[in-house]
Amino acid sequence: MSIQDQTRALMVRHRQMIRNREQSMLTRQANEIGMPSESAPVVHNKTNNVEGYDRSNVGLS
Repeated sequence: MSIQDQTRALMVRHRQMIRNREQSMLTRQANEIGMPSESAPVVHNKTNNVEGYDRSNVGLS
């Protein structure tokens, strides 16, 4: 596997982890306010370009 392939795979995995984290947060929030859990993916699909749920040192300040 080339360096480019490894880098691409790492980025894809990282993005998938971010999406999973966002989905978990949206599902929890939907449950807290009384929305059905099934409605969380609909909201997620409309905002799939939202960044900011990535865990980084900047977010911890």
